[in-house]
Amino acid sequence: MVATGLLMFLLSACVEDEEQYSQSVTKISGFPWQKGISSLANMDLFIGDLHMPFTEEVKYSMLGISVILFLIALGIMVWQLFRYFSQTLREPVDEFISSDSQPAKTGVFYKETQNPNVMAEANLKEAQRLSRGLSMDSHLELPSLEDQEQEEEVKGSLRFSLFYDKVQSRLVVTVLEARELPLRDFSHGVDPFVRIWLLWAGHEREEERGLGSSPSLCCVLHEWQSRMVKNNSNPMFGDQFSCSLEGRDVPHITVRFEVRDFDKFSRHGILGEVRVHLCDMKTSYPLEFLEDLQTPQKDLVGEVLLSLKYLHTLQRLEVGLLKIRAPQQSSKKEKALYARISVLCNQFKLRHQKSTVKTRWKVTAFNEVMMFTLPDPQIRECRIVVSVYEVYAANKSSKRLVGQVAFGKTKSSQDEHWSLMMRSVCQPVAKWHPLLI
Repeated sequence: MVATGLLMFLLSACVEDEEQYSQSVTKISGFPWQKGISSLANMDLFIGDLHMPFTEEVKYSMLGISVILFLIALGIMVWQLFRYFSQTLREPVDEFISSDSQPAKTGVFYKETQNPNVMAEANLKEAQRLSRGLSMDSHLELPSLEDQEQEEEVKGSLRFSLFYDKVQSRLVVTVLEARELPLRDFSHGVDPFVRIWLLWAGHEREEERGLGSSPSLCCVLHEWQSRMVKNNSNPMFGDQFSCSLEGRDVPHITVRFEVRDFDKFSRHGILGEVRVHLCDMKTSYPLEFLEDLQTPQKDLVGEVLLSLKYLHTLQRLEVGLLKIRAPQQSSKKEKALYARISVLCNQFKLRHQKSTVKTRWKVTAFNEVMMFTLPDPQIRECRIVVSVYEVYAANKSSKRLVGQVAFGKTKSSQDEHWSLMMRSVCQPVAKWHPLLI
């Protein structure tokens, strides 16, 4: 527009100069008929013969400036057209969504300025619709404690003793020693200690479960830890633990021993475990055991209802913590639950958020949404870990891990819930997850 204006200005200046020249000729001649002759003569002049009130340098400078501005305006117009057509013809953002190359489902886009409480209510309604028929009756395959493609050979053994005092209604557990514990690949020694769980399960016998039945739901009654013995593959512990236990609960009890290798700078290594079911044992007198370590397995202690939604345009992941269902034994002290949601990428923790503390019930409702900013390279290989902790309402400083939920996408596998989330554009997807310990 500026260049066009300058060109019009130059032409008008030429016309005005020509009119002044014609008037001067008329005044000099003094005759009216000569005015028409002079105007006819001027019509035969070329553009280059027109006289302007500027010097040649000014004329060419103005012409050059107008040409430059015209080229700039033309370039800006071409760039805007290129951006428009590139955005129109751009491929969908979700081309990497699923491994089976299925197109993403289109849906109604929610407003991103919603209140978290409103979003939680919407997620809850969606969860109630999608979670119909989901219960503990469905079959669940419990993963091993270490997610590895090939199971490492477990070596070593553990010696311990069990005794149930019927008079005092107390169970006594004694950890005696461990033998021939292996060294981990990157360590020059082993610093072992033993973690003990007292689990209560609904099934009395392991053989009573059908082949296709779901694993029993466990409840952690007590949890202990022995002392750590430094740099010893055959440590002697001699630690004794006891707790009150009713006689009717003894057939439902499973004692789980887990031998770990202490690590100051990372998580402790797991060398193996031993499980003892008290349903078919006579523990009225002290019994001593020497058992080989087995591959550690996780126990089902509850369920967590989670909703997932990923916004591709904002590169934001929304994790909704809706409900936690975990059984508990009756206690005089009031207990509470809270969850810690962490985002891991290539086994490194990127960020985490903590939920509010809620009074523990058989089914504890949270209805909270936590948001994480995850760019495309991170969402391709991302893992979500939900850790549920139990605290006493009077003393919230002491906490106990109830269980964990881990799911997401890695190079080798992809969780079903994660796949549904990536296919459902801007729509929350809810699913029950097993809470394991």
